[in-house]
Amino acid sequence: MKLKIRPRINRWTESRRNLVYGPSIAESLVQPHFVVSGEDVNEEIPGMPGVNRQSKDVLVRTIAEDVSMGIAAHMIFPVMDDNEKDSLGTRAADDEMPLQLVVGDLKQKFGNEIVLMTDACLCTSTDHGHCGLLDGQDIVNDPSVEMLVRISLSHARVGADYVCLSDMMDGRVGAVRTALEKEGMKSTGIMSYSVKYASSFYGPFRDAASSAPAFGDRSSHQMDVRSDYREAILEAKEDVKEGCDISMVKPGLSYLDVLREVAANIERPVAVYNVSGEYSMVMSYAKEIEQRKRVVLEVLGSFKRAGADIIVSYHAREAVREGWV
Repeated sequence: MKLKIRPRINRWTESRRNLVYGPSIAESLVQPHFVVSGEDVNEEIPGMPGVNRQSKDVLVRTIAEDVSMGIAAHMIFPVMDDNEKDSLGTRAADDEMPLQLVVGDLKQKFGNEIVLMTDACLCTSTDHGHCGLLDGQDIVNDPSVEMLVRISLSHARVGADYVCLSDMMDGRVGAVRTALEKEGMKSTGIMSYSVKYASSFYGPFRDAASSAPAFGDRSSHQMDVRSDYREAILEAKEDVKEGCDISMVKPGLSYLDVLREVAANIERPVAVYNVSGEYSMVMSYAKEIEQRKRVVLEVLGSFKRAGADIIVSYHAREAVREGWV
């Protein structure tokens, strides 16, 4: 029996249930991380104070501290050296890469106490920095999906709770769901970046992940910032039909109205990504902690009010540590 939708996936563990269904902002938060090769690496990211590029050993310690504070959900992005990249993003599907290794270590350490989400995009592993594979300078959809399936299976094998498809290729949710079913990975969830705009708010992230495109932009696959609610709802509904377990809207602050429309029109949990540019603006403006508390609470509250079940935010650690949420 092949199922495209498995509602049990979001109920599989207590930590998943708390993340998806918990009523508080604190329970809804996901802290993003960047993992690199090497040992004892803990590099500050310009423009993103409090968020570092970390090697596996350091990241395990960081997440252990986060878990002890009450942050159970974490999203991990791989950062690769130029010599690890190629035109096909091959190393992203290697079970021995730092992302896969740290997921295995964290799952061994915390088991179901933690919710681990992994980024399965190609932009961090290709030498051209695009989210899909190329034919000349054109991004080709179906070969890209084939590679995204390989990456997703690698993440699932090492224990990722949710593979996160941030590429915006057509049909990738269905392809990954079919592959997971075929491999018997029936508890692995899919978070789809269903509504992801070709936004100007991603700059600090691209620097952090070394994922800026070598030429052109991502307007051929990410959504046009001028598009209306109909396209957003179409994208989200199609991903639900193909089997996503969580649907993402990204960015957050500029698209609160879209978040509200998507949440009102699909029957799956909805996440929002409070992206790097939004984070950097707040951190640049709100230098004093009491001032930042007020701003962060207003930002996170707006996401909940607009319908987000899950909030991916670089503010998560400080908000929980300081008892703001």
